[in-house]
This record gives sequence, C-alpha cells and structure tokens, in this order.
Amino acid sequence: MVIPILTAYTLNLHTGPTTNVFVSIHGDDAGTGQASQPFHTLERARDEVRRIRASYPALDRPITVHVSPGFYTLEQPLTLTWIDSGTTQSPTIYDGKGAILSGGVSLNLKRAKLSTKSDSIQVPWTAELPSVASGDWRFSQLFVNGQRRFRPRYPKQGTFNISSEIQPSAEHKGQGESQFKFAPGAIASNWHNLNDVEVLTFHIWDMSRMRIGSVDSTTNVVTFTAPTGYDAGWANFSTGNRYLLENVPDALSDPGEWYLDNANGMLTYLPKPNETLAQSKVIAPRLDRIVDIEGKPDQGQFVDNVSFKGFTFAYTNWVLPKQGRFFPQAEIDLGAAIHALGWRKGRMDHCSITHIGEYAIELLNGCRDVTIDHCAMTDLGAGGVKIGQTNTMPDESDTAHDITVQNCEISAGGRVHPAAIGVWIGQSHHNTIAHNSIHDLYYTGISVGWTWGYGLSQAHHNRLIGNEIYDIGQKVLSDMGGIYTLGIEPGTTIDGNIIHDVDSYSYGGWGIYPDEGSSQELIQNNIVYRTKSGGFHQHYGRENVIRNNIFAFARDAEIIRTRAEDHLSFTFENNIVYWKDAPLLGSNWSGNNYRLDRNIYWRTDGKPIDFAGMSLDDWQKKGQDRHSVIADPLFMNPEQGDFRLKSNSPAWRLNFHPVDSKPRVRQKPSPANPAFPIPK
Repeated sequence: MVIPILTAYTLNLHTGPTTNVFVSIHGDDAGTGQASQPFHTLERARDEVRRIRASYPALDRPITVHVSPGFYTLEQPLTLTWIDSGTTQSPTIYDGKGAILSGGVSLNLKRAKLSTKSDSIQVPWTAELPSVASGDWRFSQLFVNGQRRFRPRYPKQGTFNISSEIQPSAEHKGQGESQFKFAPGAIASNWHNLNDVEVLTFHIWDMSRMRIGSVDSTTNVVTFTAPTGYDAGWANFSTGNRYLLENVPDALSDPGEWYLDNANGMLTYLPKPNETLAQSKVIAPRLDRIVDIEGKPDQGQFVDNVSFKGFTFAYTNWVLPKQGRFFPQAEIDLGAAIHALGWRKGRMDHCSITHIGEYAIELLNGCRDVTIDHCAMTDLGAGGVKIGQTNTMPDESDTAHDITVQNCEISAGGRVHPAAIGVWIGQSHHNTIAHNSIHDLYYTGISVGWTWGYGLSQAHHNRLIGNEIYDIGQKVLSDMGGIYTLGIEPGTTIDGNIIHDVDSYSYGGWGIYPDEGSSQELIQNNIVYRTKSGGFHQHYGRENVIRNNIFAFARDAEIIRTRAEDHLSFTFENNIVYWKDAPLLGSNWSGNNYRLDRNIYWRTDGKPIDFAGMSLDDWQKKGQDRHSVIADPLFMNPEQGDFRLKSNSPAWRLNFHPVDSKPRVRQKPSPANPAFPIPK
C-alpha cells in the first residue's frame, strides 16, 4: 500500500539528530535546548553537543549552538577539550551575534553618606563587597558604561624620577633589585594601605609593577616585597628612570577614579559629572579567561573544528601578585581572555574582545590552521594576539603554525601592561597577519621571532601583508618598531604594510626593525613615515632584502645599521627615501658588507645630502648606489600621507612599482577608552 510506505519514510526524516542547540539568557538548563526550550548556559549547550556526537558518531553536517543576544555573566570559563572536537564534515559552530560573554559582574553601587553637604562635591558611589573583604576576590580594573576607569595615581600628572639606584643586597645578589631612593615627598610611609600601592617603574622596553614592602621616610628608600628577578642593566632601577604610583587611596580626588579597600571590601568611585546611578552600569572582572580550549598536544589530544562567530568577549581580570611583577619583553608571560592549546581547524569570525586585563587571544602549543577574521580587539590590558611559544619545540606537533589573523582591528592596548604587542609570533611558522589595523599601543605593533642571534629558530615563512600600523610607542617606552623581528627567518615576508607615527620615549622609535640575528627576510612594498628614530633599522643580521619601499620623514635618521659583520647585512634597492632635517644614514656604516642601489633620495629642506659623511661620488666609488639618483620623486601629497607618484616621477624610470598608500579597512572599535595614565 502506498500510504504506509509514505508514512514510514516521513517518520524516518524526523528520527535523525537535531543539529541546532539554542541558548538564551531567559533559558533553563533543564530544558531541551531547542528553540522553544533553550538552555541557559553555554556549558549545558556544550554538554548537549557532546551527547549528540556520542550518539551519532557518523554525523555529516555542522552542529550550531545559537546563543541569543544578551549579557551572559559566566561563573567559569567555557572549557573545551578534545571531547568537544567536530569533524571536517561536522564542525561545531558557536554562533552568538549580539551575545556578550562576561568574565565580570555588575555591581550595585549607592551614594555615599557625607557628614557635610556641599553642592560643589560630586557625591561618591560606594559598594560593600564581602567576598573582597574575605580575600576570595581581588580586582584591579573597573568599567563604567563600557569605559575603563583608573585607580588614583600619584603624581596626578607626569612622573617621578628615581633619585638613586641601590645595589642589590647580599640576600638578593643575582636576583635583580628590590629598592631605590626617591625624592623627599614622592612616597609617604603613612599612606593608607601602603602595601596595596603599586609602583610602576619604566625601564627601556618594559615596565615593572612592584608592591611596596616598606618605606623609610628618613633615608627616602622604598623596598619592595621581592626583587625583579633580572640581574641586567636594562632591568635595573637606574638613577633617573621614570616611575609613578598607582592605587594610592590618599590621591583619590578626580572624577572617574576609584579605589578598592581590600581590607574591608569597600569600593569607592568618584562619578563623572554626567554619570547617574540609575543610568550607569558598573562592572568589575572576576575571571581571567572567558574561553579555555584545552587540548593536550604532547599527548596527541587536539580540539578540532570548533569555531566562534559574532560574540563579544569582555571583562577579564588580572591582579598583581603579592611579590609584584617584573615583565619581560612583550609582556610575554601574560595570559589571555581566549586561551587555546592544541586548537586546530578553528575560526573566530566577527567577534569582539574588549575590556580585558591581559592579551585578547593566545594560540599556544599545537594550535594550527586557525583563522581570526574580522574581529575587533580593543581596550586591552596587554596586547592583541599571541601565537606560539618562546622555546623551540623538538616535536612538530607541539609547534603552533599556519595561523591567520586578518581584517582585524587591534587597538587601545597596553592599558595595564604597556610593553605588550599587537600581534606577537614566537617560535612559530607559516602564519599570515594580513590587512589588520593595529594602533594606539605603547610598544611594538607586530613582533616575529624569539631567538636572539643566529641560533635555532622556528619562526620562518611568516607573512605580514597589508597591515596599517600607527600611533605606536607614544613616548611611553623605547627600543621598538612598528614591525619587529628576531632571529633567522627564511621565507618571512613583510609586504605592503603602512607604518606611521612611531614615537619612543628615548631611542628606538623605528618603523621596520630587524633586531638581533634577523636574517633572510624580504621587506618590500611598504610605506613607513613619521617615525622618531628611522624608517628602517637593522641591528644585525644577514641577507635581508629591502626593496620597493618608501621611507619618509624620520626625525633622527632615515636608514639605520648598527653592527658591522663579516657577511652581507642586507640589500637595499629600488626604494624611495624622502626626508628633511636629518641624516640619511645613521649609526654604523663601516665596512662594505651591504648593497645599496637603484634608490631615489630626496631631502626636502634643500640641504646637501651625504652618505655616512661621504659625497655621492665617493659613496659610489665604494660600490654603493651606483645607479641611484638624487631627485624629487614627486609624490601627490606626502605631508598628508599620500605617497602616490605623479605621472612624471623619476621613480618610473627606475622601475619602481606603485605602493598602495590608502588606509586599511578598520573594524569598529569599542567605545572610547582613556589612555594609559602617563603623559605623552
């Protein structure tokens, strides 16, 4: 009979697995997870995905977890392990457009009761937090209406300078320094909760954040709870170094400042004039991580084919340890809001990571074939993305590689840890960093490699393509680059990037900076302008090729070479160098182990051009720049960053290829955030 056959076939269509799981802020984890009865938490949805996969191991279509718009306060990070892996035919997709996953909690503040009334005083807001008083919770960040607020600092403007360095005691010999001498009045021994005050001391390319152990007001010596741990000149509390103090309760006075008294759990916030209790949302972070992808690559366990789409990940915590913290280069030992080990074949699309205490994303050992696309990472305690590890890995399965970060906005970084990087690549290879807007950082924009000198390096065949990197340094730290590299890096390409406005505190505000041992890199088609110390600087390395770039308007010198070696340092050809009121070549041009040719040089102030003290004729007799010319390249509007060439430019005769000077497409950043509280 026809009817029974059709009925059986129709029923069979509805007995297969559902591949859509729903989560709502109004849901219930006791529900079915379907659209009519959504779950309440992502953990429950994750467990349902596990059940579906265990029941249908041959599933051949995606499983999508639909997370409805809303503010989800997480009790713990969403943790995924190898059990949560999908397959190529059946990936797991967490889709959360409009959903905010928060590592922080909303606080209920109230107006403080004042003993005297004055219309000129903005009444503080307060909250009693028992979990802080009990020691179960600490936080050092606060966000009001989507903006970061800072703790009281001293001095209010500018910084102090260390009066005198104090050599380590016998107890701390070889462990760094733990004291310095300050000017009278800079630090007071009678400050309230003195041991909660943090001393931010700026070194060269990093900053230490120390806790006070004691203050001697007679000798004007501050002693910290522990030494820095680094016995090196660059890590010392050297005489003249800048420092400031943060979380000083006696300095609480300006609208927008706040102070948390850990001893009694009392939070005090001084609202801004336009802020009202009824219309303000105050959030304090609890969790260090929001997503925890925990593969075990050393055991062959990976988290495969899991992706995220449309989420906002926000409000993560970081608290200074009791012993304080001295941070190494790039703040490399910090964690991230999105933490991944052994994540493979995953994606993060159109997500936002904002208002966080450390890095936004870290893709560590065993991560590969992961794409971060069209994401906005803003208001970052540290930096944007960390890829790989600091040590070389003997087993390739433990090495991160083939990561793509593209079309992303990475901005407003270093708000707690100023030496952090926009995108950091360590011992990792075949990664692509392309068409991102990276800006408003206090240290380097992109850093690749983690081997100083010519030793073993696993950073190779990395591609930095078409990024715009600007407003780097901002006179906070020194010895930085828009793009910075370390070690032997064959196959690494730096192509088509626009880098501008790099400004260091002292030396070392460079555009493209191959540092110690940087070798076998191709640097081409980039535009670098308005840097403090130079458009290009190679400390030392071998066989790099720098061609078809535009370097303009560096203030100290245009092209820098530091160390002379017994091999070819680099080939510099078909470039345009355009500047005023500075030397062309800076630092060390001794020997002749470099090759410059077919370049165009033009100095706009009309002063004579020399080549490391030589005339062009004498320079050419050395074999350098034999086919180069001194001529105006005829840019359209270089002062405004328009480096297009006019039709009659002499660059065409030297076969210079056009370089795109248009700003890159940017993602919409988070609401405006105040800068790190030190002067620019």
